[in-house]
Amino acid sequence: MKRTATILAGAVLGLSAMTLQAETLKMAYDSDPISLDPHEQLSGGMLQLSHMTFDPLVRWDRDMGFEPRLAEKWERVDDLTMRFHLRKGVKFHSGNEMTTKDVEFTFNRLKTSPDYKGIFAAFSGLNVIDEYTFDLVTEKPYPLIINNATYIFPMDSQFYSGEDENGNPKDMLVKFGDSFASQNISGTGPYKVTYREQGIRLEFDRNADYWDKESKGNVDKIVYTPIKEAPTRVAALLSGDVDFIMPVPPADLKRIDSTDKVDLVTMPGTRIITFQMNQNRVEAFKDVRVRQAIVHAINQEGIAKKIMRGFATPAAQMSPEGYLGYNAALKPRYDLKKAKQLMADAGYADGFAITMMAPNNRYVNDAKIAQAVAGMLAKINITVDLKTMPKAQYWPTFDERAADIMMIGWHADTEDSNNFFEFLSACPDTTTGLGQYNSGNYCNPEADKLMAQANVETDPAKRAEMMQQIEQILYDDAAFIPLHWQNLAWGARKGVDIAPVVNKMNFPYLGDLVINK
Repeated sequence: MKRTATILAGAVLGLSAMTLQAETLKMAYDSDPISLDPHEQLSGGMLQLSHMTFDPLVRWDRDMGFEPRLAEKWERVDDLTMRFHLRKGVKFHSGNEMTTKDVEFTFNRLKTSPDYKGIFAAFSGLNVIDEYTFDLVTEKPYPLIINNATYIFPMDSQFYSGEDENGNPKDMLVKFGDSFASQNISGTGPYKVTYREQGIRLEFDRNADYWDKESKGNVDKIVYTPIKEAPTRVAALLSGDVDFIMPVPPADLKRIDSTDKVDLVTMPGTRIITFQMNQNRVEAFKDVRVRQAIVHAINQEGIAKKIMRGFATPAAQMSPEGYLGYNAALKPRYDLKKAKQLMADAGYADGFAITMMAPNNRYVNDAKIAQAVAGMLAKINITVDLKTMPKAQYWPTFDERAADIMMIGWHADTEDSNNFFEFLSACPDTTTGLGQYNSGNYCNPEADKLMAQANVETDPAKRAEMMQQIEQILYDDAAFIPLHWQNLAWGARKGVDIAPVVNKMNFPYLGDLVINK
């Protein structure tokens, strides 16, 4: 077990500005962030941490519009250039002032991150105009510049400069490794990390110098405890041991909703839960008939009804309804008889054996879903050796492509269909970062060509047509195993007003949270 004392650039960790309204929030999630380095992994947990300890240039509002944060305003200069104007007087936790040099430092680091460089592949550079003005420039006309700006959380360039005690660069980016940036943090956000014991406890104190003086948030301290087991997490909320939990398991929705001690907040989700079939590990997966057989063997509606208790939407594609790429013609296709026939047609009537891995504390009911899928595959004579593990152990194995079939859930944080394709279905390319989370090593040049065209098309109708065509290609090709879009649920004790700060991206803006006695 590793204990990390977070260094705050030599700053004295004083108490936040105390007011009569100051409150402590005790919260429990199903897992804790794997690192303090915002660029180490592109995941919901890391983005949740970033919204607490850093600030983005721009963030999504509840209506899926854009809200200025560290960028006060922006305007289009030409077809390739968007100019941003930074908020003045913003300070990092270290006391250093934020300027364009920090944004440039962050942008350059994002371009080298294995997880993020695919998002920023369309950008040719960042041009500094002055201390508070810069341009983001793209290679070609690009429709998602502001969407991508929601990923830019300026880092303290001075804090992360130089070498650590081991002689390594402080800005060194190491996935699942031991680095200065993974253990130390200096952001501009509403909270400072004051204590971290990985897997046990994470504590935050309110940033007394936080720039957003209009925020009504009155939470002075946050104590974050990861509780993997859903029943234990719910029990902690109902007993008053914690004030706020996420996620609420489907089995406990009615129980929580019926009590007068807590509030339940739910909303439809856009995170797709899938399995990917590794064609580099299993020869049979190269045959589209086998992949189609597997997809036809999976009862998405049964999983949504029985395991998710109806708190999920069965899926046949990546894009949820409301996204430009959503193709209304694509429906789940559970048909066991057809699945068996496809296996026979491909010469695999007697089946074969595979390995499967899934997390057991990352997605709602992830281990139970994996067990159900393994049972369904057994009906077409595919024998599954299933292993489930905590998120902290799962992601390194996922990066290693350590099993024949692996689970991956994805929320398109740009709120755009192309984000799914870039990370989950694009031909894997370590240079560009495309296909970074494509553990199936699936590759379809036709789909990738349409994806690239959609990235430079500014007409929404034309983009929609292209991306819906991609969904059709992936559907026909059985590129992956779609399961469902995971709905969202949060629980909080009475008086903890979470409804205004939660959103469909699942990045609660806790800096704005108000607790009423």
